[in-house]
Order: sequence, then structure tokens, then C-alpha cells
Amino acid sequence: MTRELVYGRRPVREVLRAGKRQVLELLASERALAAEPWLRDMKGLRVHVRPESALTGEAGTRDHQGVVAFCEPYRYGDAHELAAGDRPLIACLDQVTDPHNLGAICRSAEGAGATAVVVPEHNAARVTAAVCRASAGAVEHVPVAVVVNLARYLSEVRRGDLWAWAAAGDSPTAVWSADFTGGTLLVFGSEGRGMRPGVRKACDDAFSIPLAGRIESLNVSVAAGIALFEAARQRR
Repeated sequence: MTRELVYGRRPVREVLRAGKRQVLELLASERALAAEPWLRDMKGLRVHVRPESALTGEAGTRDHQGVVAFCEPYRYGDAHELAAGDRPLIACLDQVTDPHNLGAICRSAEGAGATAVVVPEHNAARVTAAVCRASAGAVEHVPVAVVVNLARYLSEVRRGDLWAWAAAGDSPTAVWSADFTGGTLLVFGSEGRGMRPGVRKACDDAFSIPLAGRIESLNVSVAAGIALFEAARQRR
């Protein structure tokens, strides 16, 4: 069986809490075992105690917090099925390549009660151990789906009660003036090049986040967090 790495105390705990994929092997340091009661209360899964240096070797990083797991592969969602529900709230990322940005956006999406995060098949970050770590385990709770062509996907799922909104600095509509109360696809461009023209064209409308300082734009994960929680506020 193919095994995928997950490291960090919260990410590994969320894999276990979500129960969507099986943990095949669980390794922990003495210090982590002493600090985390849930590691000592495991039922049906043996915790193998290893030195911190051995865990660093397994994880390929020191950022493991003394907990490393090998799990079943991540199960991606079906983007079309997720969009077909009642008033979905979906973050669509156009070629966001930084795993830390993807993880942070997934964390915000889960916290805002979003339906899913959608990414394109090519030139985009996927769910990896680094993404799991950056999301604090949120990827185990909010579905991440992959589509072959993001512009085509937006065109296919848009409907009268599901609007696609592009995050665009040149839009005169401020984020708090946009209507996110119905089904909403929030579309964000990549870190460097922004949103591709075809993806922007596939959206119904656009919104901007007004800035008071001299910097012209926000990090994509920050922008996504602002828009997701504005949508959550409107939908309460």
C-alpha cells in the first residue's frame, strides 16, 4: 500500500479525529508522548517511540514536533459534486504553488465553514505533508478537489444561484459590498502572476480588498482568509 507522510502534533491528531484515512504507522518522541495525552491514550494503534533525530530523518524536516505518521493516501473530493450542493462556498485557487499558502487557505476555509478548496491539476500545490502541517490538519476536514481546467470548471458549475467572484485589485466592488449570501465560488490568482485571463473571464464578477497602505496587494492566503470570513459573516 502507498503510504503518505504526515508530521506535526495537530496534523497527525486531525488525521485520527477525521477518520477519513487510516494511520498505518505512528512514531513519537518521548517528549511528545509526555506532552500529548492523546498519544498515550491510543487504542488499536501502537505508538513507536523514536529519538528526535530519527523522526527528523523520517520527516525530512525538523518541523515535526516529535510526531510522525504514515497514512493512507489523501482522498481528494469531487469538485463537481461539491459545487452541486445547497449554497456551496468554495475557494478556487488559480495555480497557487506555495504549499504554505495552500495550507493556510485550507485552514481559513475550514474555519469559515467553506464547502471545499479547488485547485487545478497542473502548476499548483497539492496536499502534501507540508500542506497538512501549514493547515494544522484542516485538510482532513475540508475537502480539496482537483480539476483539469479551472476556467472550464467555473463555466460548467456556475448557475443562477452559484456565482463565481474573482479577487481582483482593480475591481470597484469592495469585498464587503459583494454579495456572497448565495452559492459562492471565490477565485484567487497565483502568488506571482495573479489570475490568468481565461480564469478571470470565466467569473461572473470581481471584488477587491481596499488597502490603506502603500503595498499594492496582499498575500493570497491573507486575501482568501478575508474573503472567506466575509462570506461566512454574510451567510450567518
